[in-house]
Amino acid sequence: MQVAGSSATFTATMPDHTYHFISGLPRSGSTLLSAILRQNPRFHAGISSPVASLAAGLLGQVSAGSEFAALVDARQRRALLRGLFDAYYADHPQQVVVDTNRLWCGRLPLLRDLFPAAKVIACVRNVAWVMDSIERLYRANPYENTRLFNQAGGRGSVYTRLEGLIQHDQMVGSAWAALREAYYGEQADSLLVVDYDLLSRAPQQVIPLIYDFLGEPGFDHDFEHIEYDAVDFDLQLGVPGLHRVRSKVAFQARRTILPPDLFDKYSKLSFWGDRNGSRANVISNQPALPGDPL
Repeated sequence: MQVAGSSATFTATMPDHTYHFISGLPRSGSTLLSAILRQNPRFHAGISSPVASLAAGLLGQVSAGSEFAALVDARQRRALLRGLFDAYYADHPQQVVVDTNRLWCGRLPLLRDLFPAAKVIACVRNVAWVMDSIERLYRANPYENTRLFNQAGGRGSVYTRLEGLIQHDQMVGSAWAALREAYYGEQADSLLVVDYDLLSRAPQQVIPLIYDFLGEPGFDHDFEHIEYDAVDFDLQLGVPGLHRVRSKVAFQARRTILPPDLFDKYSKLSFWGDRNGSRANVISNQPALPGDPL
């Protein structure tokens, strides 16, 4: 690019990234998985990024319902969204970018069109244990007015808190609905479901399967020293420790703090154990049936 009246030149260059995505349920290992993958110098991975929300906002400005919709056609919209990814990650030299956001499971058609070779890793966990984990964080911070609940009444008891979280526009419910859509959708073959319990119990076996799914060469990870934290991000939510990862990857058994009726109720929402009608890839400790994906 030549500046008129000057001999100065400016060349805009951006890294040629390969994009993959982490999505799925909250409190199900997405931060742990990112912390593991970022040990690989070829990978950039972190906690939830704003790219999914930025993409949704951009589309809202240039598609149906906007005064600018008639000025921007589908080809331009695609170019704008691709440019958004490249601009956001322009300062990251790593070849492979793994963007994390629970919204991505609900946008598989968009991701498949933008990045045909991209894969989405959906981190899951028995929904009752997801609720248990969030409730533990809430009780561990009694002096914080956490932003996880929209109304004061929603914080009244464990029953109202969990009922609020499972609504389709809230933290757990929105992620669960998006995951279910992706699991049974036509792009499910680009989805890999990874259960937190398996990842934490046997990372040495699970991580190589993830690399195979991504089509990336493996890496010798150190599962004894995996530390990650996002203190400022968690404090502004009023939930300290939300994204804290312990040094050693290990499963920690514990008793639930949920009443038995609630634990039973939310356990029944863990639908990915039934692979009938889905082309999704699932890392499981159960033997695969003939014709199953991973």
